[in-house]
Amino acid sequence: MVVRVKEEECTGCESCVEACPIQAIEMVDGIAKIKDNCNSCNACIEACPVEAIEEIKKEVTAEAIDFSQFKDVWVFAEQRGGELKRVAYQLLGGGRALADALGQQLAAMLLGHDVNKLAQELIANGADKVYLADDLKLKNYQTDAYASVVCNMIGDYKPNIVIYGATHIGRDLAPRIAQRLDLGLTADCTELTIDPEEKILLQTRPAFGGNIMATIITPRTRPQMATVRPGIMKELDKDGKRKGEIIKFPVKLKKDEIKTKILEIVKEARKRVNLEEAQIIVSGGRGVGSKDGFKVIRELAEVLGGEVGGSRVAVEKGWIEQDHQVGQTGKTVRPRLYIACGISGSIQHRAGMQNSEIIVAINKDPDATIFKICHYGIVGDLHEVVPLLVDEFKKIKE
Repeated sequence: MVVRVKEEECTGCESCVEACPIQAIEMVDGIAKIKDNCNSCNACIEACPVEAIEEIKKEVTAEAIDFSQFKDVWVFAEQRGGELKRVAYQLLGGGRALADALGQQLAAMLLGHDVNKLAQELIANGADKVYLADDLKLKNYQTDAYASVVCNMIGDYKPNIVIYGATHIGRDLAPRIAQRLDLGLTADCTELTIDPEEKILLQTRPAFGGNIMATIITPRTRPQMATVRPGIMKELDKDGKRKGEIIKFPVKLKKDEIKTKILEIVKEARKRVNLEEAQIIVSGGRGVGSKDGFKVIRELAEVLGGEVGGSRVAVEKGWIEQDHQVGQTGKTVRPRLYIACGISGSIQHRAGMQNSEIIVAINKDPDATIFKICHYGIVGDLHEVVPLLVDEFKKIKE
């Protein structure tokens, strides 16, 4: 959708000029004109007293846009409380491969307050450029504020590809950007590659409940955008000697652009599982047998300082909460150590954990599929094996 001025009805009152948050409207011979950097936020439509501005659908073809002006691969570097989330490093790893395949640069968008020190951290982990928007209004994530700044960044610098983590923030922000800029967006991708001939982004994600994998392209709009599941992409090795460019981006947010006000941030008392960030995960499946059976899984996770995961079957049976689910329809993880207890190793579960650095499988079925992808396997009853492991690890810690 694009915004259009009905010139014959415009009275030249300039209400739209004052209402536009990004200065995308100018007066020419007493008539309002929409500039190219308009992001279709529709603030001008609401402000016009004579309804002389409208939103219309515009057919966009590949020939209608000069794609040569769009370059570089961008990642949204998610941070909270001045600390980069692990998904930011993962996106840099995946983005590096995309940028190299295109012969372009890799850039990170960093929004927040007093986060200058994180810019160099992003460069050390693979970014060639960091677009830094540092402002008190961006201290805490708010959809309207972040969406406005990101839209302005994209409008000014025209990236070829923008990828976000499929986190709570990424899943909220990316669709808003896509709507404002009239772009395509593929959500929850498990793989991103570059077509060697067309040089466009191939975005692969599960479809129909994970029964098939669909590869999606967005050939008629730029930038090409996707959200990527945490744990899919591999982090690069940090290099503190890397050099890069930090570009400070001016934040021009008006009060009326931010529709919400944060009065207080209260951290949830209940401990929520954070599988995407976990270095060690101990997961249980059908073989655990019951909700009480997860007690030994939790004991092993606790002694190792890890998190507890579960298969889809375990979640559906009510043995463990849904936010612990690992797999194609759950969370994708990449811990240093993944211990699968009583998990057969279906393709849906493997899709969520097969990139773990070390996989240990415990299953009494010697023909279980999980043994084909694990690094170490133990054939035996988990209710006998896991308590032995717990005892031994306790002795080591003591």
